[in-house]
Amino acid sequence: MFAYNFSMATRQIAACSAYDLRRELSARSRNRSQLHAHEVSYGSVPSYIFQECEGVHGNFLSDSYHAIQAVPEWARRLEKAYTGDRWVPRRWERSRRELDCASSSDALLMNIFCYPGLLDLLQVCLLLGIERGAIPLFGYKPHTPMRGAGEKGDRADQTEVDMSLGPLLVEAKLTESGFQTAPIERMLRYHKFEEVFEIDELPVTGKVVQSYQLLRGVLAAEHLNRSFVVLCDARRQDLMEKWFQVLRAVRHCDLRSRLALLSWQELSAVLPNPLKVFLRNKYGICSGS
Repeated sequence: MFAYNFSMATRQIAACSAYDLRRELSARSRNRSQLHAHEVSYGSVPSYIFQECEGVHGNFLSDSYHAIQAVPEWARRLEKAYTGDRWVPRRWERSRRELDCASSSDALLMNIFCYPGLLDLLQVCLLLGIERGAIPLFGYKPHTPMRGAGEKGDRADQTEVDMSLGPLLVEAKLTESGFQTAPIERMLRYHKFEEVFEIDELPVTGKVVQSYQLLRGVLAAEHLNRSFVVLCDARRQDLMEKWFQVLRAVRHCDLRSRLALLSWQELSAVLPNPLKVFLRNKYGICSGS
């Protein structure tokens, strides 16, 4: 498995907030929108919602987009609903999708991992600790056991992780403000919550636990005996700190050794040149800068 610590070049990247990154991506999207069909939301930091036009989609690298359309399981992910419709002019005219939005972390994830031939490249597979030819699954449900009202008083968690790839479960973030919250009562319904975590070490405010998506990802990794990786922008040091807060609360070293943090910038260093150029121009993501 790859290391927890970022490379020195990555650590030198200037930190920014979720708002700052949304503002940068909005400015980059304004330039990109001159070449692609799109809509713009209301707000001080407008969101750009791109549209497909004659087989070209402004939110995707063309090779990745065509690969997505050719795989029914991947294409279904494109239908994920956009929740910001209320901020879009004439919102009643058509439906919009989450992966149309320029700041979508799911779109960023699919742009990279659906790129043809990517997962046959040795450097990529070595970085991720996977075998060549792995096939990504998006919106994967690990079905982590929970106490509930099922046939035997138990049930399974129905929430998703962003991607399953070989031995990896992956949570991807970009401009999101955090990893969501959940009532502590909900977390206590996971069968092994108290066995996996030192609860006193977790970020809990009142009766609400922070970084819910991270906690459920760790529990899923424990349940499936797999690894859990958080992919985020190296500029988002606030998200990195939230991850390390959770990591410190994991009781067992064997599980902790299967938990990792990787930046988009580190991943960019081993990607093919067309992907590197796309990530630099659209997202400002480039290794060592």
